[in-house]
Amino acid sequence: MADMRNRRFWMLWIGYIGAAALWYASVKWLPLDSFRRMPDPVAVVTEWLSPSPTFGISIFTATYYKHILYSIYRATAAFFLATLLGVSLGICMGWSRNFHSFADALVGLLRPVPPLAWVPLAILIFAGAESAVIFVTFLVAFFATTLNTIVGVKSIDPDYFRAAACLGASRKDILFDIVIPGALPNIFTGLQIAMGAAWFALAAGEMIAAQYGLGFLVWETYNLVQFPTTVIAMATLGLLGYLSSALIRVLGNRLMRWREQSMGFGA
Repeated sequence: MADMRNRRFWMLWIGYIGAAALWYASVKWLPLDSFRRMPDPVAVVTEWLSPSPTFGISIFTATYYKHILYSIYRATAAFFLATLLGVSLGICMGWSRNFHSFADALVGLLRPVPPLAWVPLAILIFAGAESAVIFVTFLVAFFATTLNTIVGVKSIDPDYFRAAACLGASRKDILFDIVIPGALPNIFTGLQIAMGAAWFALAAGEMIAAQYGLGFLVWETYNLVQFPTTVIAMATLGLLGYLSSALIRVLGNRLMRWREQSMGFGA
């Protein structure tokens, strides 16, 4: 097991180093003007770690963390709202055929609409740009959470429901002892997808309807031809999205392990 973990660790870093080397070679050695306009990884890292950055954004500047905090706040608010409503709707749709027939058409109609298409309506509906960005981010995470929850509920073995009915279980007992525990693996899978999708939609919303945030920073620095800072903002978005999804995965694994032990399946 230790050898497998070490091998996975080294393969991970080989992939990172290989990608950075390919990036550097594409900028420095390929005879293409489109690549030469890009900053190389050395320039990006130098700007990112500089106490006196050329374009005013680095790990030593307060503005950098202000953009991060705005984005974290929006992504977190949208994610928790999507979790609350998406899991609830998914359980209802997966558990009740009648409710599924009622809500499936509307969900299926709205889900394919791209997040950017909601931005004008969100600005019209909500008073401020802050609420509009959170709403657009929420929608993407909401559909991912809802659909995975539905799959989780429908994947529960029907024998569990029959056994519960024979034992005289109430609908409340079935909900809390069969439906929710049985759907949890798919729910947490959906939450991981939803968190990644939330960061994707957040960046798009911030580019159009925000004054702070990493998405806004990407678009603003692109317009100002500050390409190293553009890449810094993109890398920060990717890092935050990865860490938040990894946190959900760890919490899900621990909860699943606790559930197995409480039911007598653990060590």
